[in-house]
Amino acid sequence: MNASGTAGAPGFGGAWAAFPQRLAAELRKENRTLAAEIIHEIRRQIPEFSRPLSGQFGAAIQNGVETALAEFVDRVEEGGGELDAERLPVYRALGRGELSEGRSLDALQAAYRLGGRVAWRRYVRVARRLSLATDAVAQLAETAFTHIDEIAAASVAAYARAQADAAGTLGRRRHRLLTLLIAPDPSPGPHPRTARADPVPDEVLRQAARDAEWPLPRTVAAVALSPGPGPRTGVPGRPSHGLRLPSLVLADLDGPAPCLLVPDPAELFADPLLRQALQDRAGATGPVVPLRQAADSLRWARSLRAHAPAGEPADADRRLTDLLLLADPPLVRLMAARRLAPLDALTPKQRDRLAHTLLAHLQTPHGSAPELAERLAIHPQTARQRLHHLQRLFGAQLADPDARFELEAALRAGLA
Repeated sequence: MNASGTAGAPGFGGAWAAFPQRLAAELRKENRTLAAEIIHEIRRQIPEFSRPLSGQFGAAIQNGVETALAEFVDRVEEGGGELDAERLPVYRALGRGELSEGRSLDALQAAYRLGGRVAWRRYVRVARRLSLATDAVAQLAETAFTHIDEIAAASVAAYARAQADAAGTLGRRRHRLLTLLIAPDPSPGPHPRTARADPVPDEVLRQAARDAEWPLPRTVAAVALSPGPGPRTGVPGRPSHGLRLPSLVLADLDGPAPCLLVPDPAELFADPLLRQALQDRAGATGPVVPLRQAADSLRWARSLRAHAPAGEPADADRRLTDLLLLADPPLVRLMAARRLAPLDALTPKQRDRLAHTLLAHLQTPHGSAPELAERLAIHPQTARQRLHHLQRLFGAQLADPDARFELEAALRAGLA
């Protein structure tokens, strides 16, 4: 580790000893007006820096140029060495400043290159006045541009660190927002939607959304995911396990019950990234609901995930009746035991065949033999025989609306 705080950064070492002692003094004189020329050219040629150099922005640019020039001459005079640890914060501040201005590093790196060219035009005139040998001029050029590369690297590293810190902060804020939105309803009793008092005040939710840079949508859909293998990020709210997601999807991928919250589902569920994530992690999607019912959507999605075939995505919006049946399995089992009792005396094969026929009969518009034959891909005469068998077993139940509803519920629950 060197003085710049980066492992393996190159230094110039003893190669600087070839320079005459008077070179540093002459370069230092040149620097008195060089900083102003560099700043003028940067403002003229790089649009991002064309605004007046006032306040913190202007002070950072001025300080950066002057520090870089002064340090270069010091290194010439001292025969090389690493970047001065006390000056590194100046270059790092330039990198962080670009992030705070909302820019990429392109403008700053262009400014470094332009500043290097302007400085070199001045320095080569000094070299000629001093009658430096060709080899010494070439060495001066190499060291000058390597110096620029090193201070630019310090700025880039600071930019990347600030970017990572910002992403971590944003991730934690989004994780907090997700927690607020999917918090279980505190209302006691078996009917959580009864007399609900929202646990999170509107202003608290709005502020959390502003902090998370997350526009509050009108509707959302929760997704329950199966656990995924792979390294974890350790940053709440930041996608892990290699899962890539649209930027506005809130995610908790490292908890015991991984989940997503998708805003504006009609739009985002068409995003290829999200579709791939649902496929990769066998996502069970809860119904689209108003924002305040995000916890309900997640509860239903998790219920569906627990009962759906392993490794397969599932969509609750297409299975609302199944969700209703899953809400109270003991009650459904009791209903099935009573309503489907006529099938108990059959062999397993007969029971399965007639259960499928009965469900098809209940779900077709008229329940006729031709309809059943088409739906079950059997011969119409076979369908008539099965219908007669069902009539003998269930009799008047097949014409009673309540009985038909309970029979279909029991059959849909897979309890035949």
